[in-house]
Amino acid sequence: MNLLTIENELKKIHTMPPWGRKQNNDWDALSNFVYQCPSYEAFMTAIDKPYFEKGFVEYATHRWFNTWSAMGVEHIFCSQPTVIPHKNKKDKLVDFQIQGINFDHKTTIFPKNIGYDIDTALKNPHHLLRWLYENQSTEGRFHTANRLFVVLHKKNGQHWQLRAQLTWLQPIIESYLANFHMSRLHSFYFQPTILTYTDIIWAIEED
Repeated sequence: MNLLTIENELKKIHTMPPWGRKQNNDWDALSNFVYQCPSYEAFMTAIDKPYFEKGFVEYATHRWFNTWSAMGVEHIFCSQPTVIPHKNKKDKLVDFQIQGINFDHKTTIFPKNIGYDIDTALKNPHHLLRWLYENQSTEGRFHTANRLFVVLHKKNGQHWQLRAQLTWLQPIIESYLANFHMSRLHSFYFQPTILTYTDIIWAIEED
């Protein structure tokens, strides 16, 4: 996988439309063709169909953009010597293993409706982590397994644009992994007998 190639394709989207509707299993299944569209041109060809419902093109645009960004981020993780890629690519709960701990990863923008700013979140990441588990990834995407969150924040509020900045994200993730230690992870009992390990990798662009 070539990160720069994916980055260049993602950057072809200059304005991100609204989702159109809340993410759901039905439209996720209908838009799974995004996995077969590594280029923006291939994606545009795939969605050029008259039978798609109103709002579906916008929905699929988000899915294509987020999917290929996530694949690039996973590649960054799995390219590091301390990370063991998970053999089962269809496992929704595990992407890789670090120091014997299985993790899923999720890149997410800093939530606008959390009720406080980024400076407060930096001082209290534990609260943000709980919020992310409890308020994101519904239906088939919901789980409480171990997860590393890459949280994006851009000063001008266009946080989504940072998903495309894969070569910028790479050293941030590499630095986190170089200093990774289980003792620094946050933990929760979302289920009575199962301990969940999690953490935030902050990706903040000031300019």
